[in-house]
Amino acid sequence: MLKKNIFLMLAILVVINLKAQSRVNQTDIKDKMQWFSDAKLGIFIHTGIYAVKGIGESWSFHNHEIDYESYMSQLEGFTLDNYQPDEWAELISKTGARYAVITSKHHDGVALYDTKMNDLSIVKASPAGVGMIDPLFTELRKRNIKCGIYYSLLDWSYPDYPGFLKDSSRYKVTEQPERWDKFRTFSQGQITELFETFNPDIWWFDGDWEQSAELWEAAKIRKMILKKNPEAIINGRLQGYGDYETPEQNFPVSRPDFPWWELCMTLNNSWGYQPADTNYKTPYEVITIFADVISYGGNLLLDIGPRADGTIPEEQQYLLNELGVWNKKHQEAVFNTRAGLPPGHFYGPTTLSADSTSLYLFLNGNPRDQIVLKGIFNEIEHVSVVGHNAPVSWKIVGKISWSPVPGLIYIQVPQQHLDPYLTVLKVKFKKPVKIYRGRGGLGI
Repeated sequence: MLKKNIFLMLAILVVINLKAQSRVNQTDIKDKMQWFSDAKLGIFIHTGIYAVKGIGESWSFHNHEIDYESYMSQLEGFTLDNYQPDEWAELISKTGARYAVITSKHHDGVALYDTKMNDLSIVKASPAGVGMIDPLFTELRKRNIKCGIYYSLLDWSYPDYPGFLKDSSRYKVTEQPERWDKFRTFSQGQITELFETFNPDIWWFDGDWEQSAELWEAAKIRKMILKKNPEAIINGRLQGYGDYETPEQNFPVSRPDFPWWELCMTLNNSWGYQPADTNYKTPYEVITIFADVISYGGNLLLDIGPRADGTIPEEQQYLLNELGVWNKKHQEAVFNTRAGLPPGHFYGPTTLSADSTSLYLFLNGNPRDQIVLKGIFNEIEHVSVVGHNAPVSWKIVGKISWSPVPGLIYIQVPQQHLDPYLTVLKVKFKKPVKIYRGRGGLGI
């Protein structure tokens, strides 16, 4: 019975998700999503007062790891003494990222800009005394980097928001709808401030799980944003009124069905600055995850958590710089590409050029001998090492003259041109790639 109930719940969730996706017509947004599809890499910035004590952002008080008053006392230590938005933007630019998303308000309700809807902001309530978003957006736009805003729909600090601690709430919306209306006016007022002041290219909503689309007035929020900027892109956490999916931390094993998706992921295990968390990914791990994401046609939104003084931890700078060096060398295989081959053709990530005449093979583990490519009908012009333009030898094995089934393509891995992290080969075809998906033999 338990298994049956679990399967039933999963089926219901799938149906609900499909219904939510259908609220936005994919044909209508195809043109505006093109730059996002080409971008491949964004940088997420989780900045907030939680960096003062180096504790979990918002969740630490919600889950009783620290009391609310102690959590909020961090406002007194949020100084931004060494905040250099030009240095942040330059570091982001060096990664090759085409967009960046910064928190404007997390679940704790503390605004990182000068909100006029209440006094809970770093401008009014912390020694920083200034907002973070405007100067960063100015520097990002100088470098042609798209600008995004993270905004938590829920607000555990606002007195008329129903939720608070995980085991307590202030009221039920059905019993006190006037309080909910008051909160909703506040929240939509902040959203209005954000698009009027900063006009972001991307809206990255969060916290939608606590209420329904109808209670959030998600359709109204989408309409408000697009009236101001029809080209704005909205993430999938607006209860079915977003433009793309946003899996978090865990890489999807199968390619998502939605045309546009983005994996948001931390460099260690924490979104915000937590000095006790030293479990950083290696450059190889970051780069291979990135390769997997783009092979599936997605984007990677890679997170950093700055300190309370506005500096970015050295470990995070190192990883971003290493990713940037690799991206610069392999940019033709990364940016403006399309999802690669389906499983079975190559044992590793692949991408395709926009015209599908170039196939890029990402060599996980930098193999020491040959690799094999299967089920490709096309005639090959040449094979080369990306970043070196060095020619690579290849041969076709097992091609039978009277059968239309293509042979196996064995490619020699050039040991003298291996990348320190992840080598990429380019297979150039005379025509757009055409793949074989049959079972072989006479029945093909």
